[in-house]
Amino acid sequence: MRSAPIPPSFHALRKVVAAQGPVLGPGGPGLRLLLLIALIAAVVGGVYAWQSQPEPEPLPPPAPLSGSPLSAPVSASRPQPTPAVELTVHVTGKVRHPGVIMLPGGSRVTDAVQAAGGVRKGAALGPLNLARKIIDGEQIVVGSPGPGVVAAPAPVDPATAVIDLNTATPEQLEQLPGVGEVLARRIVEYRDKNGGFRNVEQLREVSGIGDRKYAEMREKVRV
Repeated sequence: MRSAPIPPSFHALRKVVAAQGPVLGPGGPGLRLLLLIALIAAVVGGVYAWQSQPEPEPLPPPAPLSGSPLSAPVSASRPQPTPAVELTVHVTGKVRHPGVIMLPGGSRVTDAVQAAGGVRKGAALGPLNLARKIIDGEQIVVGSPGPGVVAAPAPVDPATAVIDLNTATPEQLEQLPGVGEVLARRIVEYRDKNGGFRNVEQLREVSGIGDRKYAEMREKVRV
């Protein structure tokens, strides 16, 4: 630590002592004056020395320890948004608007059927579980007898029977006037490709069915 500089009052006191000389002898008035001046000089010197001390520098704040919660980035504690899940399913069968449909994750079979326009009037759902959660990429067939179940063809009287175009087997379709094995197969292929018949007039779109053959068939089929 540096020694405090000598205040100017001490230099003045030295000059006074040198000028007085013998007047400052014991018991003289100059001695009392000298003591008073010395006391004042001591007080002034103490104040001056106290003010001359250097001010302490503030310490820098401590650095956070590595691995402490304060050193971790704030963004690490924020939950990341979950991307939305979208399901793609193919709804076919006895619905008003069959086709590929996009649905949000967690949707059920009933949501897919409603998105396809709902079940056609008079159509039966069959064993379809409407409460089941759908899987991305699956096909939902409305009105199907279900996997592993083969519907037995009902006996048909060719003279009076009316055949359902959406449920008839190729053998049943062959009982229609002018329909053989090849044409029956074309009707089934058209039905599967387009998700079923929505009206009887769509028979005209099947290759091999002209106006004359359609006129013979239209009273014997329904949807």
